[in-house]
Amino acid sequence: MPITVTLAAVLARRNVKSKQLAERIGITEANLSLLRQGKVKGIRFDTLEAICRQLDCQPGDILTYAADSETTAAPEPAAED
Repeated sequence: MPITVTLAAVLARRNVKSKQLAERIGITEANLSLLRQGKVKGIRFDTLEAICRQLDCQPGDILTYAADSETTAAPEPAAED
């Protein structure tokens, strides 16, 4: 997956525990843990906003994009008859 969640690193830099953040933004520790591990398929914008507000960061600080070889590979040329 080309989207990587770097929330754990931001939490460590800010010296904030997952439990504290979960309480402050109103989600369960289990859901925050899944997000931190990158095991979710999506995130609600209001949750992302609350995380950024609490950690004083931008969405790009906790989500990164790196194209993988499948998405950046050139298409195969069409076979000629």
